[in-house]
Amino acid sequence: MSEPRARVGVLTPSGMLGAGIREESVRRGLALGADVITVDGGSTDSGPYYLGAGTAKTTAAAVRHDLRILLAAAAGAGIPLLIGSCGTSGTDSGVDWVAGIVDDVMAEQGLSLEVARIYSEQTAAGLAEPLDAGRIHPLPPLGELDAATLESCTHIVGVMGHEPFAAALDAGAQVVLGGRATDTAVAACVPIMKGLPDGPAWHAAKIVECGGQCTTNPRSGGVIAFVDADGFEIEPLDLDAACTTTSVAAHMLYETANPFLLREPRGTLDVTRSSYVAVDDRRVRVEGSVFHEAEQKTIKLEGARLTGYETISFVAIRDPHIIGRIDEWAAFMRTVLTGRVEQTLGLADHEYAFDLRLYGHNGVLGGLETQGATTHEVGVMLRVSAADQATATAVAKVSNPLMLHLPLPDLPYLPSFAFATSPAEMERGAAYEFVLNHVVDVDDTTSMFRSVQ
Repeated sequence: MSEPRARVGVLTPSGMLGAGIREESVRRGLALGADVITVDGGSTDSGPYYLGAGTAKTTAAAVRHDLRILLAAAAGAGIPLLIGSCGTSGTDSGVDWVAGIVDDVMAEQGLSLEVARIYSEQTAAGLAEPLDAGRIHPLPPLGELDAATLESCTHIVGVMGHEPFAAALDAGAQVVLGGRATDTAVAACVPIMKGLPDGPAWHAAKIVECGGQCTTNPRSGGVIAFVDADGFEIEPLDLDAACTTTSVAAHMLYETANPFLLREPRGTLDVTRSSYVAVDDRRVRVEGSVFHEAEQKTIKLEGARLTGYETISFVAIRDPHIIGRIDEWAAFMRTVLTGRVEQTLGLADHEYAFDLRLYGHNGVLGGLETQGATTHEVGVMLRVSAADQATATAVAKVSNPLMLHLPLPDLPYLPSFAFATSPAEMERGAAYEFVLNHVVDVDDTTSMFRSVQ
């Protein structure tokens, strides 16, 4: 697949596998001349749980729905289907989970496509050598890495670029299911393989990564980009949506530390001098994007570890006397609960932790809130964390009468609050935190990944 082509059509029907794909949008993309179908299978957006637990955010039914459309489209058009970050976090189990659904769908539809799996999980033992050799470096805001942190992770993934996908296609794969990958890797792959410049290929990939988010109607579905030697042209698949110069250029602001620079494993996309020109009322032409090869290729590491177990309770307060002094009540609640836990459970502060959030009153930003809002009701969420589930739930149970009736010291009556559920305590199970935001120096950007066909 290395022969240069005038242009390559990259069809991205949705920002994420399982988020919902429209069959009519895919048909239109194929009719326009798509050469590859690409979609992202995951993200770190939803926090560390999915990596820590090795569990998918999406339900199998939703993934199956999208794959029925995509596999039939790829087979019918004779073009490859590339999926990155399978199973949300790109763990090996996530790749196998999506592969199992692919196998089922192909059997249902009578399809016979060559499927490749690319695994991205790393082990603490496997990373010991580059760590000892000083080839692992932190990204802000984290500091230097130690072996104990690696060993504490339940799952570690390396974030691949386009190269492992390209290798799988060169080996004959028609469907490539990748572990953790940059959001752009799958979309940049085929244009680069076809001999087109890296600058337009990576910039187009960045813009299409979230499907319709770069359009005037982000809910409309997907987009198709045509990459050529000088730039790319992009349009939405929904006829009622449009790409504008603003909607396209603005997507470089999304999930980037610098809206002009985007780092990939083997270099950096630079859109400082890119131009955005409307072709018509639905399409935009982009030129001037360049790609700078890095002196040192790197693979980013992501890892999560268990922090404990959580139990939550939620009540709604509408008592006007409490609402009028809600910050005072919350401070009093924290003091009383700490004392009750010590008295009844004999737990010291370091043996558990709790967070009290006042939704409807600074619940999102807390002390950073700048809007002086007034309200007639507040939702109170108590989240307790401890080393084991039983302790977290015990602390939440101690809070039960306080969450239901705690008055301020000078109130002459017991107020009543409304629990959202019965039982009031909801066990969330294991909780995780991200502890790796580091890169590994590599000579070969495929060396940390394993492919099976």
